[in-house]
Amino acid sequence: MTTTRHILAAAAIAIATIGSAHAATLLERYTALRAEKPQLRARDAARYLGVSEAELVAAGAQGAVVRLNEANHGPREIMRRALDLGQVMALTRNDNCVIEVTGTAMRLKPRQDTAELKADPEREARQLNIAGGYLGGPIDLRFQFPQWKYVFAVTQPGREGAVNRSLQFFDANGVAVHKLYVRSEAGVPVFEKLIADFRHPRQDGQLDVAPATPKVAEKPDSAIDVKEFQQAWRDMSDVHQFNRIVSEFGLTREQAMRLGPDGVVQKLDPTSVRGLLQGAAKNGVAIMAFVGNGGVTQIYSGKINKVADAEGWLNVLDPTFNLHLNDDALRSGYLVRRAGVTSVEFYDTSGELVVTFFGVRQPGKPQPQEWLDLAASLKKA
Repeated sequence: MTTTRHILAAAAIAIATIGSAHAATLLERYTALRAEKPQLRARDAARYLGVSEAELVAAGAQGAVVRLNEANHGPREIMRRALDLGQVMALTRNDNCVIEVTGTAMRLKPRQDTAELKADPEREARQLNIAGGYLGGPIDLRFQFPQWKYVFAVTQPGREGAVNRSLQFFDANGVAVHKLYVRSEAGVPVFEKLIADFRHPRQDGQLDVAPATPKVAEKPDSAIDVKEFQQAWRDMSDVHQFNRIVSEFGLTREQAMRLGPDGVVQKLDPTSVRGLLQGAAKNGVAIMAFVGNGGVTQIYSGKINKVADAEGWLNVLDPTFNLHLNDDALRSGYLVRRAGVTSVEFYDTSGELVVTFFGVRQPGKPQPQEWLDLAASLKKA
C-alpha cells in the first residue's frame, strides 16, 4: 500500500513537472514572438504559436495567473460574485469586432425561489443563463453559460506603475468569451477574495482544450421551405423571436437575410458601417451596438462621439465606450425590419455575424425618426 502511494505521488509530481515545463516553453516562445511583434495581441499571438488563447494565459503570458474553478457552474457563480467589484471594464469580442464598456453592472431583484424553478425545467434552464444582474445598465450582457469553461484571474503591470486585474473566461476550445477588468480600488479586495474562494486545485498551466468543431455547412436554399419561413417572419410579434425562427427552419443567420420577405431586408455595401458610425456621431443619434461570440452578447446603448481609424481598424474611442471593428473583413451588410423594429447587421467573409446596430428607444415607443433616417441613408449594395 505504501509503495503504491509513493508511486502515485511520484507520478503526480512528474505530471506537474511536465505541465510546468510545457508552460515555460510556451511562455518562452511567446516572449520571443512579442520581442519581434510587440503590438501583437494575445488572440493573434496564440494563432501564431498554434495554441489557444486560454493556453497562453494559463502559461502566464499575460501576467501572474490563477486558474479558477469551473465546476458547479463556476463561470456563472464567478460572474455573480463579480457584481461586487463595482466599476469594471467589460470586454467581449469575436474575430472582427471588440466591444469595451466601463461602468457598474445593475443587479436583478430575486424573482423565483428554488422550488418554483425545479417545478418548471424550462424556466430553470433559462435561469442558468442569468447571473443576478447585467441586464440593462452600462454592463449589459446576454449569457450562454453552457459555452463557458475555463476561468482565470490575471494580475499584470499596467501603465505608470498601475496594476491591472482581470477575470478572463474561455470556452472549451480555449477561445476568449468575456473579460472583466477591475476599475476601482474598492474592487481589489473583492477580486482577491474571489480568487481565494474559487481557486482551482490545479495550477500547472495544463488545459484539456477541445479541438474546434468544424463549421456546419449551410443548407442549400432549395432545401428550405422559403414560403413558410417568410410567413413566420411576417408573423413575428417581437424581434426576439427571430433567433428561434431561424433555428427552426435550419438556416444560418445570413441565409435568413437573403431569404427574408420582399421589402423587409435590403442589402448594404459593407463600407456603409462607416457612414452609420460617423453619422451617429455627427448627428447625435443614440445607437445600440450588439457584439457576440456564441457565449455572450454585449450591448452598448447611447450616443457616440469620436470615430477614428487606428491600426487598420475602425474605432469608436469614447471615455466609457470603445468599439474596434475590422471593417476590411466585412463581406455584407443588411438593413432589416422585424416586428416593426429596424436594425443594421454586418457579416464577415465567413458569413459570421460581426455586429448589429439598433436605434435606442423607450419601452413601448417606436424607434426614433433620426435612427430610421440614418439607417435608410446607408449605402446600398
